[in-house]
Amino acid sequence: MNTLSIKSKSRFSGIAERLPASKSISNRVLILDALSGSKSTLHNLSDANDTQLMLKRIGSPERVIDVEDAGTTMRFLTAYFSVTGQHKTLTGTDRMKERPIGILVDALRSLGAEITYLEKEGFPPLEIKQFSGQKTNAISIRGDVSSQFISALMMIAPVLPQGLSLRLEGKVGSRPYIEMTASLMKAFGVDVELLEREVQIPAGKYQPTTFSVESDWSAASYWFAFTALAEEAEVQLPRLFLESLQGDSAIVGVMRQLGVNTTTEGDAIRLTKGTSSDNLSHDFTHCPDLAQTVAVVCAARGIPGKFTGLESLRIKETDRIAALQNELRKIGADLVEFADHWELRPSAKLPGSAHFNTYKDHRMAMAFAPLAALMNVEIENPSVVRKSYPRFWDDLKTVGFEVSE
Repeated sequence: MNTLSIKSKSRFSGIAERLPASKSISNRVLILDALSGSKSTLHNLSDANDTQLMLKRIGSPERVIDVEDAGTTMRFLTAYFSVTGQHKTLTGTDRMKERPIGILVDALRSLGAEITYLEKEGFPPLEIKQFSGQKTNAISIRGDVSSQFISALMMIAPVLPQGLSLRLEGKVGSRPYIEMTASLMKAFGVDVELLEREVQIPAGKYQPTTFSVESDWSAASYWFAFTALAEEAEVQLPRLFLESLQGDSAIVGVMRQLGVNTTTEGDAIRLTKGTSSDNLSHDFTHCPDLAQTVAVVCAARGIPGKFTGLESLRIKETDRIAALQNELRKIGADLVEFADHWELRPSAKLPGSAHFNTYKDHRMAMAFAPLAALMNVEIENPSVVRKSYPRFWDDLKTVGFEVSE
């Protein structure tokens, strides 16, 4: 397994020219386009591997569909193939086969889909056989496991003869992603009523449209981290807007507390150094993909943190809580779990260099890379970034970092 080295650099500036388009938006509009007859004009789709997999798999004539490690693709295609009457087997990597999908499968079965588990009950791989006709127009689903289950059901709802009413039970996590789905569905011409605990979608017909995808705020978050840890920094991020469909635009407010100023310049934003708070408390329920990034910044800047809403991190590409704990200890910090929250205990003194494992998780690689503003960094298995930000290491070189493998 190869390793990438980043030489420490405390002052830098430039444009992150290769910042990818939002894969969350891209993957949704690809499903909506397919449901509207594949006649839309889509601009600036993400070059992230997750989106490229969706693009290639959604119209594939192959019987076996391998989504590799793309969780969104697995969940959205499970729903899509179920209601479009396609006989498919959906499979993926070994890690994908450990990621639960039972809640979505149960919901689809109750609607009329015939789905069989081929190995372990509740987990991929799946065989999708047919849709026998809609059995109900109202189902309940937990809101605290994955918003992607809810989004998958929302997007197929208009093509069901009776439409669908979704009742959300318990704590609802990542709500901005549900709101994103509703907004995009409306862009494709269908009605969605999003209430606090219910989503009501009548039967309807999607209309082809022209749509341009904005840049990815999750990918942008790593540049906020670089700026927060730098002595001097000025970074421009193209095709980003403060008024965004993406919940991870919350990084602006979080990083303001950690010393990053954000200004708009046309269709871009500019990051510069500011003053930081001496502690941070944040609920990541609706933006869990930001947690690793923020934890690393707090750890390195000596800022104690109190975090809630991290529960879903355990079922991501890896158990991100355990991975964070392991890697933060290498710089003298820790993430300590309590009954209802986690405490980030920062480093008293940073080492001059550190080697970080990535656990086959793109966000682990990019969350720890910004430490290069303070020390020499080695990242194991750097190619994992292809999942969401394929040219991340090239952008580091563009702003002045010395990167070598």
